[in-house]
Amino acid sequence: MTAKTRNKAFVAAKEKKETPIVVYFMAVAGAIVGYLVLGKIILGAQPHPYHWVSGVLGGVLGYFLGWLWFRFKGDVL
Repeated sequence: MTAKTRNKAFVAAKEKKETPIVVYFMAVAGAIVGYLVLGKIILGAQPHPYHWVSGVLGGVLGYFLGWLWFRFKGDVL
């Protein structure tokens, strides 16, 4: 018997993985919460770059929390 051949474009399109929307939602929400809560309220008396760093750290934390959410609960849409 002969082996079936597959279209390489079909295989590449099937293997392509995209980032779930819940990861983007959580990253943006984490950045906003990190900037507003940690940056503005808790570190309000500190220099301004601390506000931006807290926003970035909140976004990174939200990114990983979004992947955990996707892993255990699935996508939101």
